[in-house]
Amino acid sequence: MTIDSGPVPGTLRWAVLLLRAEAVALGLVAAWLIWSDLTARTTDLTSALLVTAFAVGGAVALWALGGALARRRSGARAPAIVLQLMLLPIGWYMIQGGMGWLGVPLMALGLGVTGLLVSTPTNRALGLE
Repeated sequence: MTIDSGPVPGTLRWAVLLLRAEAVALGLVAAWLIWSDLTARTTDLTSALLVTAFAVGGAVALWALGGALARRRSGARAPAIVLQLMLLPIGWYMIQGGMGWLGVPLMALGLGVTGLLVSTPTNRALGLE
């Protein structure tokens, strides 16, 4: 369903901006992984390519979901929320591994974007209320 009336609320605009920023950040990680794959002396090629493909796919998915939400496609909200909630276990294991400086902000980002996506102004803009 697409709703095209009225201005885009700030909550939806911020959610789209943050999803696109996550896509760019994950794209940079994917670029680094590609460079690492090409320059590594020894590697498990299958694992390296799968991790790289996962990063590329995640970046593409985040960018596409941001674009769909910018066009007020309500069907993009649920997959976007799922990707944001995936940041919680990632952040948790980063904290457990001694990288709390990165894990805590990732968890906060996931919860924050999820909050933006389920907020009342976003629901109205997507025609879900």
